[in-house]
Amino acid sequence: MDLVNINKDIMAEFSKQYCEIYDEDFPWDFDIEEIADDIPKGHYKPIICEGFGFLGIGVTLNGDIEILLADPKDETKYVVVDYKKYISLHKSKINNNG
Repeated sequence: MDLVNINKDIMAEFSKQYCEIYDEDFPWDFDIEEIADDIPKGHYKPIICEGFGFLGIGVTLNGDIEILLADPKDETKYVVVDYKKYISLHKSKINNNG
């Protein structure tokens, strides 16, 4: 039997939040907040958003959502960023750049 690469047709995934900020007409693949609802506090889920460039979504022990980015100094580690601040930063980039 020949092995077949079933991943060859997988496309990049984009979050609802990315599409709402950068291209409302672009179809989104997942909602960050819906994913976070299913993550137990103190855990994270590896999921890639090609638009924002993050590698995972986490939930703190307090229930706050976090975005996990690759550490530019050591790509084997994550940099954790507050979700609300991350989204606000991207919205402000659009507002400041028109």
